Amino acid sequence: MILLTGGLGYIGSHAATLLAKQGLDFIILDNLSNSKIDVLTRLEKITGKPIQFIHGDIRDRALLDQLFKNNPIQAVIHFAGLKAVGESMEKPLEYFDCNIHGSITLFEAMAEASIHKLVFSSSATVYGENDNPELVETMPTAMPTNNYGYTKLVIEQMLEKLAIANSRWSIAILRYFNPIGAHPSGLIGEDPQGIPNNLLPFVAKVATGELPILNVFGDDYPTPDGTAIRDYIHVMDLVDGHIKALDYIQNKSGCFIWNLGTGKGSSVLEIIENFEKVTGQKVPYQIAPRRAGDITACWANPEKSKHELDWQAHFSLEQMIEDLWRWTMPNKKEERI
Repeated sequence: MILLTGGLGYIGSHAATLLAKQGLDFIILDNLSNSKIDVLTRLEKITGKPIQFIHGDIRDRALLDQLFKNNPIQAVIHFAGLKAVGESMEKPLEYFDCNIHGSITLFEAMAEASIHKLVFSSSATVYGENDNPELVETMPTAMPTNNYGYTKLVIEQMLEKLAIANSRWSIAILRYFNPIGAHPSGLIGEDPQGIPNNLLPFVAKVATGELPILNVFGDDYPTPDGTAIRDYIHVMDLVDGHIKALDYIQNKSGCFIWNLGTGKGSSVLEIIENFEKVTGQKVPYQIAPRRAGDITACWANPEKSKHELDWQAHFSLEQMIEDLWRWTMPNKKEERI
């Protein structure tokens, strides 16, 4: 049995669909701070089976101890955490408490229960500013440009030291690039509360008229069209990487790190152009000043994941946008989570 922390969130909920498809038992723990309980009903509709859910927080040690005592959990996939870059700069202590302190509490409870298999959701932000836009796992990490990324780096460093100190631990660290898209059913997808922090949900909300205009932050980057370049990966490809990483660490000891990205970069204007082409909807935008902390360009070198996990991204950018639009299109609006 597997515990999914933050399992009703965007990525965690999609991971749940894949675990269920493969016949793996799991329990979801989520405090609903950035997710909605309706996701549970939708997951049960997709999977065709009841799903065990516990409303709780990873900082609640007593709850974790009881959870591990009462269930035959053998591994944890750790999605839980705050993730808004801008908010992390405004509320650093909240991010340190939830992401770092929460993770320490979880790891302590796991150790006490003799559970030592862990898949951790990290981020490509741990590479920091880099002269080479193609990021490979052998590159040194650097101080991230925002507090969200800093919490990911701290947790990564803790896990590496934990694995060195105790050979019972088997840990997979997955460095995400930019997850987009939605489940092919259209029943679950990214549903940020308030103004979206990520590009594609914002584009979709502008296309549906929920927001008036898209701000493109900077058109003076040293890129072909002047806008920043990122590696966008379908959320279903991303969660497939988690399942393969979990399988990889089953009979191993240590801490292992992989990039999860397509290996291709797309600029902001390319995203807008492709979105308009796929959906037939215009996306009005305006150029705004660069945001502090944004880097010019980055994309994954996914060769290590391909070689060691037999994993690679399969969905095209067009497919990512199609699935996103199926989730957000206006006639689905009232049914959405």
